[in-house]
This record gives sequence, structure tokens and C-alpha cells, in this order.
Amino acid sequence: MKKRGIGLGCSWYGTGYGNGFPDVSSAFVEIHDDGSATVLTGAVDVGQGSNAIFAQIAAEELGLESQDICVYSGDTDATPDSGTTAATRQTYNTGNAVLKAVRQAKSSLLDYAAHEFSCPTLEGIELKAGYIGVKGDSSRRMPLADMVFQARLKGERFISAESSTARSTPVDPETGQGAPYWPYAFGCQMAEVEVNTETGMVRVLKVVAVHDVGKALNPTQVEGQIAGGVTQGIGFALLEELELKEGKINNPALSSYLIPTALDVPSIEALFVEDAECTGPFGAKGLGEPAMLPTVAAIINAIDDAVGVRITSLPATPEKILQALAEKKEGLGE
Repeated sequence: MKKRGIGLGCSWYGTGYGNGFPDVSSAFVEIHDDGSATVLTGAVDVGQGSNAIFAQIAAEELGLESQDICVYSGDTDATPDSGTTAATRQTYNTGNAVLKAVRQAKSSLLDYAAHEFSCPTLEGIELKAGYIGVKGDSSRRMPLADMVFQARLKGERFISAESSTARSTPVDPETGQGAPYWPYAFGCQMAEVEVNTETGMVRVLKVVAVHDVGKALNPTQVEGQIAGGVTQGIGFALLEELELKEGKINNPALSSYLIPTALDVPSIEALFVEDAECTGPFGAKGLGEPAMLPTVAAIINAIDDAVGVRITSLPATPEKILQALAEKKEGLGE
């Protein structure tokens, strides 16, 4: 017999290293005389899309397109330290460093342009769509590339190095109070499952995942991150079990250590709440680990809703479910 159930899981996650540990990211930026810019950062893009985000941040601030930004990352010989690609920190922490560096280089450029156009204030200079000039006066503007090229001939370069440190303080050991992380990510997921009471097999039918991302700088990447996190969560909840004996792994191959395949991925509805984080780059905060955190609880709760047994050790294998069902039946005296 197959029974269906629905479960919810909620999570909160403190991003960054936390508890007052120095969480610093640095970035270099240079605006070139071809109208492009380069961002140098030590952050390693492991597939989560941080390079694309850094390009978007720089392009947005400079009034350019993402393809006008070259992001050079992960080379410890040529780039500044941007910390580890972990703890959901790169979009927030290194993104802030990139934004600060871009704004510093831009400020120097605007100052130079104000002088060239005899504009009394920097606020009167506009940098938009690859052009720089006086706001509201089309006769006093030129391509950004021409302006930077002219400046270069005079020995000017628009380059900046900046860093960003996440705001956190250690927890007081006496009171337990403090601000160990900043910012926090929040999420909620619903899972619908089908449990075969004869075999113990669990099939996840659908997951609805809602996450607070501050501001989705790249909605497509956010959806992909959520889908990937949910898939990992399914593996954590139902499949992945490391078998150790005397310090040795007994299932070192993917034929025996099971992870989800495409056939195990259910319908995933990825939604996000945009509550801008005032300290993040353009309101953004990270979504790495948080995307998978509520999945396990949602699935385990759904199993309980379907067949009335609470699995307390992961993964929830068919053997564990059948054992729990047998114990339930025995307890009811059936």
C-alpha cells in the first residue's frame, strides 16, 4: 500500500565565519581605456555563480553590461584574499568588497570627468550605458572608453583595492548574548512524499521551497541554487549513508554510497522573498547551505504524516521505515 503525506521544515542560518572570527574579503578593480573593467578577487567559483554575481555588481555600479566586466578569480598569486567559498559568504562578503572597490574607482573617474567638463560637483556627472558626461547636457558627454583613454595618456588610472569585513561579535560566555553572525538567512520548505508500506521505499513527489535572499541579483541562479540544495537535502534525508568499520569506509564508490540521480529529483517550486539586506551589495545576501537545510525536516515530517512513524536517524532507509512500522504495529497489539 502507498500512502502520501505532507511535511514542513523551517530554517535559519547565520552566514559567514561567525562568532567574531575575522571574516574579511578583498577585491581589486580597474576601469580600462576600452570601456571595460576588471575585477580581481580570490573567491573561488565552484559552480555557484559568484563570478557572474561580481560581474553584475560591477556592471550595475558602472552603468555597463555584465559582458563588459572581466572577473579574474581564485589565483592566489595574482588576486587578493577573499576567504573561503563556504558559509554562504561570497555574494555578501566579497560582493561588498567588489562594490566598495568599484565605487572607489568610479569616484576617481567622476572626479576626473568633473574637472574635464568643468562641472562643479561629482553629482552632476553621469555614467550610463557606456557614456560619461554632464547630466542633462548631451553636448557634454563622450564614450567612457574615450574618457579613460585620454586620462591614461595623462598618467591617470582608475584602480582601487578595497576590503569588506562581516559584522559580528563573539557570544558572551556568561550571558549567551552577542551578534555571532551577520546577516541571517531564513527558509521554509514543504515536501510531499509517497511511502510504500510494503517495501519502505519513499518517493518525494514535490518540494516547494521559499527562501529569503535579501535581493535576488540573479533570479535564475537563485532558482538553480534552491533546486541544487533541495536535491542535496533529498540525498541527506533518504540515500546518503557512510558505512565505517574500524576507521575504513566500506562504501567508497557511487554504486554503494547512493546520491540522488535525475530520476530522484521531484517537481521543485523555487520561490524567494526579497527583503533587502541593508548591509548587503544592492540588498543581497547569500543562499548556499540554507537551500538544503529545511529539506530533511520537511521530508521526515512528511513520512510521519503519511504512515505515522518518526524516523530519528538519517538516512531514512527502507529498512528503518519497515522496522519503525513493525514496532508501531507491535505497540498497537496488531
